[in-house]
Amino acid sequence: QVQLVESGGGLVQAGGSLRLSCAASGIIFSLHTMSWHRQAPGKQRELVAVIGNSGSTNYADSVKGRFTISRDNAKNTVYLQMNSLKPEDTAVYYCNARRFVDNYWGQGTQVTVSA
Repeated sequence: QVQLVESGGGLVQAGGSLRLSCAASGIIFSLHTMSWHRQAPGKQRELVAVIGNSGSTNYADSVKGRFTISRDNAKNTVYLQMNSLKPEDTAVYYCNARRFVDNYWGQGTQVTVSA
């Protein structure tokens, strides 16, 4: 059974930092492209950052220079370091694992940034 379990969300003041983690099980983690997405109330889910199985990364323009995605294949975990947080970063953050027809989602973790 595939599981993606996010953690690390919470309430933080603007300008602060949070580190999200997503622990995966039931997949060959090192072969999957991992990504973080977010969904704010009343908005569509959007891609935040992605890291390929080779370690290549890509970011949404809105988070470039502030967020860093990384992965630890030995721990089957992907991270999202979020710095200089803004109120507009408030959303539920979801982890995704993708490879060919595989497309798995975590349950999400709430991030709230107060002004």
